[in-house]
Amino acid sequence: MKSNQKNTMYIFWAGAIMVCLALVLFALLFSSCTKAPNPAATTPPPSESLAPSDSGGTAGEATPNPTAPVETPPSWELAETEDAGWEYVDRMTFLGDSTTHGLVYYGVLSDKKDTTQVWTPASGTLALFNQSTATIVYPETGEEITIVDAVTRKKPEYLVITLGVNGVAFMNEEYFTSEYIALIESIQAASPDTKIICNSIYPVADNYEELQSINNEKIVAANGWIKNAAETTGTKYADSAPVLTGEDGFLIQDLSNGDGIHLSSAGYLKVLDYLRTHAYQ
Repeated sequence: MKSNQKNTMYIFWAGAIMVCLALVLFALLFSSCTKAPNPAATTPPPSESLAPSDSGGTAGEATPNPTAPVETPPSWELAETEDAGWEYVDRMTFLGDSTTHGLVYYGVLSDKKDTTQVWTPASGTLALFNQSTATIVYPETGEEITIVDAVTRKKPEYLVITLGVNGVAFMNEEYFTSEYIALIESIQAASPDTKIICNSIYPVADNYEELQSINNEKIVAANGWIKNAAETTGTKYADSAPVLTGEDGFLIQDLSNGDGIHLSSAGYLKVLDYLRTHAYQ
């Protein structure tokens, strides 16, 4: 009797275990059939072409950002313009040191060596530190007069100042800037309608003998001071130096007269071309 009961219980539990295993197996099979697809398997790799967007862009092409800012020079820096021509250059007066005197020496302006457009001292050079007392040769009469006197007489339409290369050897930022601003303000007081262009100092070549005192690192810094002076005084800055500068940061040899600091006729024409294509607006 007891043996029959044991057999019956054994059969019952064995059957129950088999039913449970069948249910577990069924559940596993059902879940595998209904599992969500892997997104990675249905997304094309980055290298595949994508369909054109509704905006009409080319497949696979990044959509430009319509709100991206367009870089423009600040208001006090001359921006690129159409070529204003030689007529525009003819209306300019050039004030500066020996790097300006070369405009007359090489005869690159319209009226060649008899030009009345270039203002430099009799020595051919002008130093920033004594700009208030220095004299220039007034071309119309040959007199040596101060810059303010010359401006008062002629009241030039455009005055291009290229000055400061000698000053970088010993003038710090405060000294340099104060003298430059004082020069501009004295010109503005003498002739309020004159449009002043503060031209950058030109780079020097790698064969310049005084690189320890006048070098391109100092010149780049000084050009930054000139920019600040232009902004402070409401005048314009002409960034002409890059058209003369090679990839190595030095004045291009073909644009130098050979001494490493002064330009050749080709160099001056490069500067004049820059001024023509960055006209005062």
